[in-house]
Amino acid sequence: MTEVGHGGEEHSTSTRCGFVAVLGQPNAGKSTLINNLVGHKVSIVSHKVQTTRQRILGITIKDQTQIILVDTPGIFEAKKRLEKAMVSAAWTAGKEADLIVVLHDASHKYTAGTEKILKELGDKRAILVLNKVDQIAKEGLLELIAYFKDYPNVDDILMTSALTGDGVSELVDYVATKLPISPWLFDAEQITDMPQRMWAAEITREKLYQQLHQELPYETYVETEAWERQKNGDIRISQVIYVSRDGQKSIILGKGGQQIKKIGNAARQEIGYYLGKNVHLFLFVKVAENWSDKPGAYRLMGLDFDV
Repeated sequence: MTEVGHGGEEHSTSTRCGFVAVLGQPNAGKSTLINNLVGHKVSIVSHKVQTTRQRILGITIKDQTQIILVDTPGIFEAKKRLEKAMVSAAWTAGKEADLIVVLHDASHKYTAGTEKILKELGDKRAILVLNKVDQIAKEGLLELIAYFKDYPNVDDILMTSALTGDGVSELVDYVATKLPISPWLFDAEQITDMPQRMWAAEITREKLYQQLHQELPYETYVETEAWERQKNGDIRISQVIYVSRDGQKSIILGKGGQQIKKIGNAARQEIGYYLGKNVHLFLFVKVAENWSDKPGAYRLMGLDFDV
């Protein structure tokens, strides 16, 4: 995983390149799909609603096309400042993209949320992808296709199971032909524009959610404070987990510090696996009251505070 470089490679005008925004309701499977498309974990995944907070790029290549996938926060009726900032980031990604994929969770009959997204796009064209098709009977899938096929701004309907990989290669093939002729914007081996420090913090936040799904509010965030490459090649990482109340700190620490030890071990193993290095991870928990109302935290997450 590499950080963004200064300019992409030079390619002939026969190459294609563009941004593909993946929009959808919370838990539609956007992050899982993008990780599958890229072939690498660039966006964290959990069952917790609104796990993805900011615009995250995943980069993949199909023949002469560089596809820049934009993972976005789920779109829903936001009430809190943080929620509004997240939803605003998703809409901004859609406005700036060359191509829009609207992901619909086909395992649920509820369609109103996806319909609202399609309507809010106005004149912007979209590809509708019915995800989680492995969890719906053929009759139900045909009903969904019939329901959405006449939407005025839906160009095509594709089907995938981001979890099993079904339909993913077909989606890549389709998208690759729709992007504009353009030089590539990133180096060929690059899979994301996310700095490693931020990516590692996201992995730890994922493990927090997986270990403490019900007990922990999604407002919790993680910051990588130090990243040191040691002489033997190992990496020493120090991270701070910020929570809003002392009670949340106690939950994360657990009895005798056992809970944070589990979280740290899970995060360390995954970070080390993807980096191909031995990782020494040190976690600290701090209480930052009302952090979600402070501009600095929003800057760290790449979100607009004044939404």
